[in-house]
Amino acid sequence: MPIFTVTGEIDPFLHVHLRKNERIFCESGAMVMMEMGLHVKGKMRGGLGRALLRRMANEESFFQQEIEAVNSDGDCLLSPALPGSIQILDVDSNCAYTLSDGSFVAAESTVELHSRLNSLGGSLFGGTGGFIIMEARGRGKLAVSGFGSLFVLDVTPGQDVVIDNNHAVAWSSNLHYEIGMPQSGGGFLSGLVNSVTSGEGLVIRFSGQGKVVICSRNRALFQTQTASGSSS
Repeated sequence: MPIFTVTGEIDPFLHVHLRKNERIFCESGAMVMMEMGLHVKGKMRGGLGRALLRRMANEESFFQQEIEAVNSDGDCLLSPALPGSIQILDVDSNCAYTLSDGSFVAAESTVELHSRLNSLGGSLFGGTGGFIIMEARGRGKLAVSGFGSLFVLDVTPGQDVVIDNNHAVAWSSNLHYEIGMPQSGGGFLSGLVNSVTSGEGLVIRFSGQGKVVICSRNRALFQTQTASGSSS
């Protein structure tokens, strides 16, 4: 099977070693370098319908890249679009992962990206994919990225975790999650005022048993500040 390795301390690469006839797929434009024995091609993975849903669900391209070791074993280097770390996850029959917008980097060919309906709360707010979200199922390695450094949290029964909506990268699909405003000790209006005045936006509360990958940087805030700085 393909060997996935994260290499580099700052803005790392995803290094993948492929044996002859092995394949991976990755986000369009992710390939930085590949050896001569490998071939790359654009592919509308899963057909037109699935490609359209994937485009609606996440900030992923309509076409994805497929890299295959055609002539011999070989290595390739992949890189996410935004600066930040890469996390390699294991997908199997007991563990699928839900992906936030733009977090997908690459996966083994035995992993499939499926679309499913989001919860109503998740549908109405950004960062969680809208009404349709992506889920990685199957069996194999999955690489995701986030803006800044990444950290993997273990959620256990009775130990819920609350994460800012813009810092969630991916999470175990079996986890229960609710999207709302930070708790302020008051009612809805109090929570709304506290959310505005504290600078904290929406949060996601996770419960159950599973993992959540979080990133250290808020992409939406960074883009807003960058836009404000360039216009001043």
